[in-house]
Amino acid sequence: MSKVDRRIAKSQVAIKKAVTELMSEKSFDDITIQDIADRADVNRGTIYLHYTDKYDLLDKMIEEHMENLRELCQSASEMTFQEGNYVWFEYFERNYFFFSTMLASKGAPYFRSRFLDLVIEEYKAEVDNTEGKNKGLNIEVILQFFGSAIVGAVEWWFRNGMPLPARVIAEQTGALLDRNLE
Repeated sequence: MSKVDRRIAKSQVAIKKAVTELMSEKSFDDITIQDIADRADVNRGTIYLHYTDKYDLLDKMIEEHMENLRELCQSASEMTFQEGNYVWFEYFERNYFFFSTMLASKGAPYFRSRFLDLVIEEYKAEVDNTEGKNKGLNIEVILQFFGSAIVGAVEWWFRNGMPLPARVIAEQTGALLDRNLE
């Protein structure tokens, strides 16, 4: 794997930060490449060097976080729901500004959809509808229900300024999953 030039990495960080800041201030549709360039203190050409347009930039930002969450899931595959959730909530906490902006922004409904898809994908292997409490229930209904519950809990946590520590919300959502997915 080739090493990324530090100037390029620094520019990309500034560009991503600028987009997130701008999205916290106004609708994504109202943000221009010039707005992003001005906020990031880079030339428009620098943005176009790395991204096709603002939508490509947003997609790449979202995919980067989804891939990071997917990797965290793989590293937590032998953990309980509570321990695995803690790994995610710690990541959410470290990236609070990005996630809170994405979940609150009217310009990024795609993010919520991608996040829900990821949660469902990651919990799919854990759901059993052949025995136990979920015996006979439709697998897709179970996955939608629990995926929506997790995404909703994360949204609530961000919208309310993270009123519980990451460990507490992870333990509580994990306990609910353990209780209902056994």
